[in-house]
Amino acid sequence: MVDRDRLVELRREFHRYPEPAWREFWTTCRLVEELEAIGVDELHVGPDALATDERMAVPDEDELQEWYEAARERGARQDVLDRLEGGYTGAVAVVEQGPGPTVGLRVDIDALPIWESDEDSHHPAGEGFRSENEGYMHSCGHDGHITLGLGTLEAVTESDFSGTLKVFFQPAEELVGGGKAMAKSGHLDDVDYLFATHLGLDHPTGEVVAGIDDFLAVKHLDVEFTGAPSHAGAKPEEGRNAVQALATAVQNLYGIPRHSDGATRVNAGKLEAGTAANIIPERAHLECEVRGVTTHLKDYMDERAQQVLDSAAEMHGCEVDVEIGGEAPSATSDQDLVDLVGAVAGEHPDVERLVERDALGGSEDATFLMQAVQQRGGLATYVCVGTDHPGGHHTSTFDVDEASLPIGVDVLAGAIESVAAKRP
Repeated sequence: MVDRDRLVELRREFHRYPEPAWREFWTTCRLVEELEAIGVDELHVGPDALATDERMAVPDEDELQEWYEAARERGARQDVLDRLEGGYTGAVAVVEQGPGPTVGLRVDIDALPIWESDEDSHHPAGEGFRSENEGYMHSCGHDGHITLGLGTLEAVTESDFSGTLKVFFQPAEELVGGGKAMAKSGHLDDVDYLFATHLGLDHPTGEVVAGIDDFLAVKHLDVEFTGAPSHAGAKPEEGRNAVQALATAVQNLYGIPRHSDGATRVNAGKLEAGTAANIIPERAHLECEVRGVTTHLKDYMDERAQQVLDSAAEMHGCEVDVEIGGEAPSATSDQDLVDLVGAVAGEHPDVERLVERDALGGSEDATFLMQAVQQRGGLATYVCVGTDHPGGHHTSTFDVDEASLPIGVDVLAGAIESVAAKRP
């Protein structure tokens, strides 16, 4: 039986100490302590959990070291920290319970750069577990996802499940930077069935979506325009204005034609440039993204975006350098697992409404793990556990209804036990 109080305590502890992508040092160390207490058969941490050369959107060394030291000061175990140095965060826990299939569960562990509300009406603030890492917040429910991963693992070890369970505690989802590294780690090579999960997604407590679809494939681009500086008043003709290239690029990115095959997106999200009003700017930086409802459509948008960036640079006599910040493909939940999750959820006394499928409308790098299993002939589904959240995802007032945590553990553990028994 799930201990609700323990789930709430875990979720609040992880909520209090959010860490962003590839800087989840304290989080991983705390996970290791919990996993060792549960008593897993194998525990792969940091570089052992990842294909290290597949990490994307990794911060610079100074920022990684700052968060590393903060975790140490907070009391993170040094023996685990040593294994994580350089931003190799995350873990894979393995439990072996006799013959049967290998089943995977993927949860994400990183936070967002959002300043959390300190209003008493905001539950974490009012109850004293608001973020202590100012400017960062678990505003998408990953603190709850970590809790679901730990709770489900513990529940399965205490059940009649026969087979192998692997729980993937994945870093860097918010930057779509960690899924590929975990998918290519080798730990998915023998996984027959994979469940991924998310809390909320505008579904209320008591509602479960057995299979999420229509993930928008996404690619993040870090763009640097380089020109030549000059005095803006005395010698404007001698400069090559990187801001002009940037402005042209932004305008034309939004002019990329839509595609008849399905939804596409583009967004110029962050711009930085210039040093003074009287200096022709030499450098300009742009962070943008393209998306498509299929990987093919994302590639179409990416190709057109690259043309726009190259043309904008050429028009204004500048150079342009484009680096991939992160990316993820699209994916579809398999019907057999959707049916199985639906059957388990439908029997739960606290599940008031079952939704067979719904569209995500955004992007998620769990799709790398789903595809890795599906391409080998296995099955995967992405399960949404509804939760009442007073603020929207990625906002300063986001919160999860803690009553949804035991529901999520029950449904996920029940599905894992069921898949081993029924082998769909």
